[in-house]
Amino acid sequence: MPFISNTDQQRREMLAEIGMEAGELFADIPAELLSHPPDIPEGLGEQEVLGRMRELSEQNRTGLTGFLGGGLYDHYIPAAVDEIIGRSEFYTSYTPYQPELSQGTLQAIYEFQSMICRLTDMEVANASLYDGGTALYEAVMMAVRITGHQRVIVDETVSPIYRTILQSYTRNLGIEFVETKSDNGLPDGEHIREQLQASAKTAAVVVQNPNFFGCVNDLTGLADLAHEHGSLLIASVYPISLGLLKTPGQMGADIVTGEGQSLGLPLSFGGPYLGFMATRKKYMRKTPGRIAGQTLDKNGQPSFVLTLQAREQHIRREKAMSNICTNQGLCALTATVYMSLLGKAGFGQVAQLCADKAWYAQRRLLEIPGVKLTFPTRWYFNEFVLDLPNHADRVVRRLLQESVAAGFPLVRYYPKMENALMVAITEKRTKKEIDMFAHVLEASL
Repeated sequence: MPFISNTDQQRREMLAEIGMEAGELFADIPAELLSHPPDIPEGLGEQEVLGRMRELSEQNRTGLTGFLGGGLYDHYIPAAVDEIIGRSEFYTSYTPYQPELSQGTLQAIYEFQSMICRLTDMEVANASLYDGGTALYEAVMMAVRITGHQRVIVDETVSPIYRTILQSYTRNLGIEFVETKSDNGLPDGEHIREQLQASAKTAAVVVQNPNFFGCVNDLTGLADLAHEHGSLLIASVYPISLGLLKTPGQMGADIVTGEGQSLGLPLSFGGPYLGFMATRKKYMRKTPGRIAGQTLDKNGQPSFVLTLQAREQHIRREKAMSNICTNQGLCALTATVYMSLLGKAGFGQVAQLCADKAWYAQRRLLEIPGVKLTFPTRWYFNEFVLDLPNHADRVVRRLLQESVAAGFPLVRYYPKMENALMVAITEKRTKKEIDMFAHVLEASL
């Protein structure tokens, strides 16, 4: 619990400075979303308050067996990851601003970039971004800068969270978004073609693989289609899947982004995470953030520098590639340590385990009477959508009483999919847990 030293007088002065009352600070938050203050009597000491807070926290439901996905996944994190990043020289280091500062941090960034390039099969990667959604926004802005066009096609199977971020971040930038419909869980190539033909000024086509429904697609045809019309293909990817699936670089993507949480970062109620971005070398100078590079010092020894940092703090000002002022340094280091510990073979093994266990889970869950696949003809990696005989949201709430986080009810984002439950399996889920899930799901139906 942090100690905040502001006095009542200081708080009054700050509120007076901005011309607001204390209650007005939260006026934009709907009343039903505001947390009710805990029932704590006045006049308690610190020890008593901590004890009461601990009692309240124990009312939370913990120890759930999780089958949730939708972009964030419960992967196993080797113990060595936290041990290494917890060392003081790593944990306390901050993102460098000068090109010659902190050789250790610069090398860590360089190694992270190199690993992301190998993972995505692209030529250049930056030092990391805030998260997967804002990385996708930066990719869209990058495509707008490269092409000079303000129109972007976004497929319906891209995460609805990411699509909301795109709309929110660009609200005042004059960018036109066109959403294309999906075809049985995959991008509709013909609809995308029609939209590309409708305007010669389309900056990019935005897709996701595996997409929000968990379906896997070969994007090569979409990349070729976008390039035929002078547009770029932006692909948002799930990094663990790249240990098994065809890479976005092999499929012809121009810009690749993704959420790096699965690379050694815990779920932690939503963060902190990191976004990654990789692209072709010809687009490097349009890339936001910074890029660390390797060179030789005056004595001919290998050294690291910030090769490219087109940011707003520097002389470029309004010509800067974005308003990014930092990168997720510690989170990127965590991902680097995780990938280093696994190595190429280990990374592929984790991906294979996810796919194999998902295959078993799907077969097992489909044995339940009335349960069907929503997209039966589609390939998937570790996530798939089930069509239940009952409302999925109610089923999920019932299974929480059995200590099972059953999956994500798609009705929360897709109103017509009331019975659709999206289930994710990672290498952490055991056969016993999957069988138990199938048993309690069948009982709840």
